[in-house]
Amino acid sequence: MAKDQTKPEQANSVEERLRSLYELQTTLSEIDRIRTIRGELPEEVRDLEDIIAGLHTRIDKYNAEIKDLRSATAREQNTILAHQAQIAKYQEQLDNVRNNREFDLLSKEIVNQNLDIELCEKHINTYAREIEVKTAEISAAQEKLTDHNHVLEEKRQQLEEIISETKRDEEVLRARAKEIEERIDDPRTLTAFKRIRKNARNGLGVVYIQRNACGGCFNRIPPQKQMEIKMHKKIIVCEYCGRIMIDPELAGVTTDAQ
Repeated sequence: MAKDQTKPEQANSVEERLRSLYELQTTLSEIDRIRTIRGELPEEVRDLEDIIAGLHTRIDKYNAEIKDLRSATAREQNTILAHQAQIAKYQEQLDNVRNNREFDLLSKEIVNQNLDIELCEKHINTYAREIEVKTAEISAAQEKLTDHNHVLEEKRQQLEEIISETKRDEEVLRARAKEIEERIDDPRTLTAFKRIRKNARNGLGVVYIQRNACGGCFNRIPPQKQMEIKMHKKIIVCEYCGRIMIDPELAGVTTDAQ
């Protein structure tokens, strides 16, 4: 006797659970609709922020490279001064040479010092060209940065306006969704619903039968399974798409004759 009394209670519990799941689905779909209103703006804002961060990194890199090139230029200039001082010393020694051998050695050293100076000057010219190129790159990046910052500011303002218009509605819907979740006394079913909804392209984890077919993937449902769904005694998922299926009556939906 106790067993017989338990069955209707269990059936009612499953029926209420299914009804709550569909209500939760409807509420979450409305939240999805609000997010759709925002469109791709949040993603566009994030993309622009990433681009701007990349431009800042590029500019910082070029500035660091220019700093290194200027330091290298200064070192080459100091080396030139050292070579010039050495040349002056050798030229002074030329006035006091005692034989041709000393003269030739000093003359050779002067030539070598001048060659080293030419090499330093070549390096300096190369560094100057690199600095010029990197300075131009910085100017181009800064120009892009200005443009992107302008666009980002506009996108942020648009997004803030949309969020301010829909924020209250979304908060109410989220509170309702939380209250519905608390009514569903089966954590496993709730977790499964969330997983199904996450994997579903349209975000539908619960669907009702439409013309003898699953309302999610529209594959035909066998008559026996349709009968089981209408009895509301257990949670049944579509064997094709995995969505939880309920009958239209439980969803409060009036459909055309099957």
